[in-house]
Amino acid sequence: MAQRRSLTIPCGAPVLAISFLACVATGLELSVNNHAADFTLSTELGPPISLSCLVHNSSQAEELLWYRGDGQVGLKDGNKVNISNICISPVNESDHGVTFTCKLARDKSVQVSVILDVQFPPRLSGEETVHVEEDKDVTLTCNSKSNPQAQTTWYKDNHSLTLQQNRHELHQTSEVFRLSIRKVQKSDNGTYTCVVESPLGNGTRDFHLIVEDKKPVFPTEAVIAAVVVVTITILFGIVARKDTFFKVW
Repeated sequence: MAQRRSLTIPCGAPVLAISFLACVATGLELSVNNHAADFTLSTELGPPISLSCLVHNSSQAEELLWYRGDGQVGLKDGNKVNISNICISPVNESDHGVTFTCKLARDKSVQVSVILDVQFPPRLSGEETVHVEEDKDVTLTCNSKSNPQAQTTWYKDNHSLTLQQNRHELHQTSEVFRLSIRKVQKSDNGTYTCVVESPLGNGTRDFHLIVEDKKPVFPTEAVIAAVVVVTITILFGIVARKDTFFKVW
């Protein structure tokens, strides 16, 4: 007669094992805006967007949690069970690249995340006057954020800037565009325009560069030498007339 074998579950494991088996048996999962896996949502500045998290294959009431990055989002009581909605309004630049995650409260490993891809054009305008002394270095800085990342072109007096090796240097990041000029000359006088172009729009900013004459270097050594000479002369004069000073005294 065959012997029955029983499956022994270690102490402390039954609750975990039952929970795991329940999820496997029911196929419990979440979806955000009908996406059952992590995804990226492209949007624009301004209009609000709504994210809806839904529990699938649940045989009981399931509480949901929302996170913005690492911080938990506060939800009202009627917006937590089996379905939960959050609204981002208005959408702004700071929302770009932020991850919103919906999680199952009793098992946070069950989750779906959405990354916001907020697209916006470059925003820069206006003008600035920059004074620099001849033979000094100067840097013109264009601060601009955009998504997708924009391309920058520099102009001088409405003509494409001709870059000179060892004198002009360009530096570009996702938010900053710099033009550096070493040892500026009088010929560098003029209006420099930073033109930022992206598929969503363009922006410009003018810099009026004024190269001033070199200021004469204050002759510190000559002044010190003159003071020393005058002091010594006065001392010699006093020594030469010491007899007269003593008689008067």
